[in-house]
Amino acid sequence: MAFERADGAMLDFIPGQFLQIHFHYDDGKPTKRSYSVATVGAGSGAVRRIEIAVSYVDGGAATKLLSTLPEGGEVEASGPYGRFCLMETDQNHRYLLVATGTGVTPYRAMLPLLAKLDARGAEVALVYGARSEEELLYGDEFEEFAKTHTHFHFYPCFSRTPRAVPRGNDRNGRVQVALTELKPDPTRDIAYLCGNPDMVDQSFAQLKEAGLAIHHIRREKYVSSR
Repeated sequence: MAFERADGAMLDFIPGQFLQIHFHYDDGKPTKRSYSVATVGAGSGAVRRIEIAVSYVDGGAATKLLSTLPEGGEVEASGPYGRFCLMETDQNHRYLLVATGTGVTPYRAMLPLLAKLDARGAEVALVYGARSEEELLYGDEFEEFAKTHTHFHFYPCFSRTPRAVPRGNDRNGRVQVALTELKPDPTRDIAYLCGNPDMVDQSFAQLKEAGLAIHHIRREKYVSSR
């Protein structure tokens, strides 16, 4: 989904940050949901068009609100918030970006920064878990980016249904399959984990066992709420 600020101003954000949408349940109780900004900025984080990815939750209050919002409709939002961001102080040789579902959204916003990493020769491996090709959010964009950036590698992992016509970097199974293959190295790697809490916890344990320092494993869990 895409939004613009009602006041017409630009939104200044750091790729990896999120917004909170505020609304009320049917009984009037206030609540909120968090969504990472997906917009790819033109060299900076200041954008007019704000894109987010919304997971469908059967019976979910946010799903009901956003799926029925008409074009031109308004929502109340705050932010941006969060520190799940690429830091200029990090000078690692390889970046392991791991995601499931809409957890890949912040990595899309990071594409201009990933291009800078590519230019300095840092390797980036984006490992993205989905149940099937139909659920591979922004998959075509990441594959196109890989074609023009030598040090960027995209590994789609299909946990249920492989592609009918497999591609070279496809992996069958959960993201841990690709992580094992990539052989995490504590002397050169930094890792980002975003998405399903079980995936985040399992990958965190795998990376710790490989020797990565805790401060080199950055995590953001996406929990589906009703």
